[in-house]
Amino acid sequence: MSKASAFSAPKGIPDYLPPASADFVAVRDAFVSAAHRAGYGHIELPVFEDTGLFARGVGESTDVVSKEMYTFTDRGDRSVTLRPEGTAGVMRAVVEHGLDRGALPVKVCYNGPFFRYERPQAGRYRQLQQVGIEAIGVDDPALDAEVVATADAGFRALGLTDYRLEITSLGDDSCRPQYRELLQDFLFGLPLDDATRERARINPLRVLDDKRPEVREMTADAPLMLDHLSDSARRHFDAVLAYLDALGVRYTINPRMVRGLDYYTKTTFEFVHDGLGAQSGIGGGGRYDGLMAQLGGQPLSGIGYGLGVDRTVLALGVEGRSTAAAGRVAVFGVPLGDDAKRVLVVLAASLRSAGVSVDLAYGDRGLKSAMKAADRSGARFALVLGDREVAEGTIGLKDLSDGSQETVAIDAVVARLAESLGEVPR
Repeated sequence: MSKASAFSAPKGIPDYLPPASADFVAVRDAFVSAAHRAGYGHIELPVFEDTGLFARGVGESTDVVSKEMYTFTDRGDRSVTLRPEGTAGVMRAVVEHGLDRGALPVKVCYNGPFFRYERPQAGRYRQLQQVGIEAIGVDDPALDAEVVATADAGFRALGLTDYRLEITSLGDDSCRPQYRELLQDFLFGLPLDDATRERARINPLRVLDDKRPEVREMTADAPLMLDHLSDSARRHFDAVLAYLDALGVRYTINPRMVRGLDYYTKTTFEFVHDGLGAQSGIGGGGRYDGLMAQLGGQPLSGIGYGLGVDRTVLALGVEGRSTAAAGRVAVFGVPLGDDAKRVLVVLAASLRSAGVSVDLAYGDRGLKSAMKAADRSGARFALVLGDREVAEGTIGLKDLSDGSQETVAIDAVVARLAESLGEVPR
């Protein structure tokens, strides 16, 4: 029995360890690859920013800002916050470095950890992993559809099937003020508690996102934004749906959808997987046409998403799927003697240079123990080399998939394995 560690991970922050971490990497890489194929370049963001960036950009009335941020004062007496989401940081970077004054749209992709002080449960972590994209500077329904379709392509690339896309429009400046007043008139006629009434005063849409059964029952007949869109907002939404239809992206219109961040306008969407229970969202996003100006930049439009790597890994598990590679490495070397180890160390380096993944049996193991390690590695081939074979210039090549073996010249084995595994020697 292993000795218990004196330390453990902070509450609500998961570890991803081999071999299970291979699924985490596969999900993250699938999302990133889908974004890169659509022309989104990588942007690396700070893990913490000025607290005011999130208070202004995300919205002070949101649960994220009012309850969930990790905020602290640094040694320079500045208030800084671990990033709870990515869009505000991207906007800050785009404005600060003048990308908004170049070719538009600016299309960027980012990934990494984000931090929210939430009650930990399955699929809800205090350190959550996301892949996100942002397309900034062009208000075009075709771009909205591209963003949605890029997210959908990432999920499909993983083989995920039991999810659905929910979509709506949250209107624009030509209809939101009138709808806000209409919704507030409805909400202020309800017997709301003081905290909910204050939320209705600051941002009435947030009340429609309240998960408490009694509040949901009271707001069941609330006026919906989708029924009060301006002509321009309606045309935009209809065009987005037409593009999604043309792309073959299936969706469900959800007129009650409210995202948890204040900056969303017009196209708003979420990907949902019911197999995850209460934490069913696996990704989502929308358009945020006023955010850049709100943060001191030009009045440029934007749209983006954040996809949950953690929750998608859980969703794959619910569906009984794994996206990890079959084996940790393709080749496993088994040295039997000091001379053999020296040769195999060099052979391993040559194979890695040729694009082949290789591990060795370290620690002077016997043949039986080393071959068990080869089996556990998931390797397709084992290279077995003793000091006698070194003297003869040969090496044993064993195909672990069918147990067949042959003897190969040492100076030919790199090319032979690279060919068998579909790699091109360099």
